[in-house]
Amino acid sequence: MAFPVKSKQLVTTIQGVKTEVVQCGYDDHLMIIVTQIGKMGTLIHARKEEGYGTAPTFNVSILMGKRDEPLMVVCARQLIEQISKTGGSRPLILSLGLSDHSPETLKELIQVVVDNKIW
Repeated sequence: MAFPVKSKQLVTTIQGVKTEVVQCGYDDHLMIIVTQIGKMGTLIHARKEEGYGTAPTFNVSILMGKRDEPLMVVCARQLIEQISKTGGSRPLILSLGLSDHSPETLKELIQVVVDNKIW
């Protein structure tokens, strides 16, 4: 019997820094862990909210960790938007343990996750 949680793990280099990415697809959530520091880091929850006759909105909140890094919220929002574009409707739990929070790093990180998606 196969393990019921679909997952994918990889190690890559983002902006010259070794980066580990783990994606897990549970029945009710997607969990993506990205670390350059060997620890979980900041936990962010992102979900798509549908309204009748209106365009969908995306709700992103920091569960715990750094709250003074707005680019992490932008990263989570862009990931949940990518997930919803390709048919995914599950909310996202994102863990970011990054040594570099630059826009270039986050852009490359999003591309790595999308290129290796499990949803």
